[in-house]
Amino acid sequence: MFFFPLRDDNPTSKTPWVNWVIIALCCFVFLVQLSQGGYNEVLIQGLGVTPAVLFGQNYLPFEYQLVPSWATVLTSMFLHGGIMHLLGNMLYLWIFGDNIEDCVGSKFRYIALYVCCGIAAAFAQSLVDPNSMVPMIGASGAIAGMLGAYLILHPRANIICLVGFFVFFRTVNVPAFLVLGGWIGLQFLNLGQVDSGVAYVAHIGGFVAGIILIPFFKQAQVPLFDKPHSKAFKIDRVETKELAKGLHVPSMPRTPTEKPVKTPTDNEKKTKKHPWA
Repeated sequence: MFFFPLRDDNPTSKTPWVNWVIIALCCFVFLVQLSQGGYNEVLIQGLGVTPAVLFGQNYLPFEYQLVPSWATVLTSMFLHGGIMHLLGNMLYLWIFGDNIEDCVGSKFRYIALYVCCGIAAAFAQSLVDPNSMVPMIGASGAIAGMLGAYLILHPRANIICLVGFFVFFRTVNVPAFLVLGGWIGLQFLNLGQVDSGVAYVAHIGGFVAGIILIPFFKQAQVPLFDKPHSKAFKIDRVETKELAKGLHVPSMPRTPTEKPVKTPTDNEKKTKKHPWA
């Protein structure tokens, strides 16, 4: 069984420049990490959030002290542990982040919301084990905040998902509350996996922060629990043009300007000749 979210059906009214810049920065930093070879471990240790260091319980070796401990809450959001870690995070930010930026309106407010969710995620994970010397990296905590905000704003929007079974593939419209509810449910189910290397508590903390904060960050005219834009559970065959759309973000539909239709006068009717005449 194969399940892969492609895009949502939720239109936006403007280009999500800030969301795109965040994605570009994360990708650029990951390329820098790859280029560093063995020094990448120093970057992870020095720029990742280490709970014991953050709370002053312990200290890093001098060569790892790249930034103040409080600053690692921010720098850790742009580091990733591998290509799949990066691609998974960027996929969800691409699908859901543009709508949150659109609903917030101001670029600076969107950045503030994103950062606040990331900070909440970092502290949530750190408070679980404040003596840990294991660094935490990744944008997933901040992105989880965008997922929580999306759940409150657009729970009935449909996520177009590619579903496959052996060689049979279809696209299915799945309501956002099922996709996001299933995602956060998995985070709770996996809390017991201590040695998984995944910061599940950070995901939950960021998600809850997004739910709590979005009513204060959104524009006043933007409603909560918006209506759906297409039929749920609609199943379509997978066509080349559908796959070519990929992660296309639709823009807000605009009403075309109607042009007046010119009616020929009686004189024009009389003088008009057949093209073969």
